[in-house]
Amino acid sequence: MIVIPMAGLSRRFTEAGYELPKYMLPVGEQTVFALAVESFKKYFETEKFIFIARDVKGTKNFIESECRKLGIKDFQIVILDTSTQGQAETVQLGVLKSGTPLETPLCIFNIDTFRKNFSFPSEPWFAHADGYLEVFKGSGQNWSYVGPAKDKSEPLVARTTEKDPISDLCCNGLYYFTRASDFLWALEKEKENPSMPELYIAPLYNHLIKRGDNIYYNLINKNDIVFCGVPKEYQDVLNQISS
Repeated sequence: MIVIPMAGLSRRFTEAGYELPKYMLPVGEQTVFALAVESFKKYFETEKFIFIARDVKGTKNFIESECRKLGIKDFQIVILDTSTQGQAETVQLGVLKSGTPLETPLCIFNIDTFRKNFSFPSEPWFAHADGYLEVFKGSGQNWSYVGPAKDKSEPLVARTTEKDPISDLCCNGLYYFTRASDFLWALEKEKENPSMPELYIAPLYNHLIKRGDNIYYNLINKNDIVFCGVPKEYQDVLNQISS
């Protein structure tokens, strides 16, 4: 299943004067929502999509309409009526409310990032991975980071951090767990002793690594990602399509 958490408050956009949630904002003839979800167009007929949202500004009807336009065969909308402690808890509530079997693979992605040419890894390690994070080479304090395992022939993760640059491997917001049950288990462990004030997804992998699971990173070209999470990035996207 591909899970898209979109229950955030779009606070920066509201403060900048935008009246619509950021996922509803137009980009040419499409929307931020459509461009983000279109990252997975290769899987529209084979994967179940779960959207987790708050029903503001007609969001439920908006998602239904956009999914039909995109041609997604199997989708489910989970509406939350309360705020959560972070993206990880949003995903937890969505997965549990959806009733999807917990041994199903879980792929999580942001609603404000566009990923060009996405497909699940074809490398041999993917067949025996317990999970992976997609990364690009970058820097800055606002990313989740992967610390690679040393002297390994495969791209194994030694640890992950949040807002702490331990390498140049920045997470782009795509997180994969081979079993949804592993994600839920790791989140319960994180709740017992939180590493951050908010429940982020990247730190959950540390609990899986600690118990001996094989977690990998998949390095992609930064040119294959477009970020649209803050007003300036949105404006940059608009400028690109008009130039």
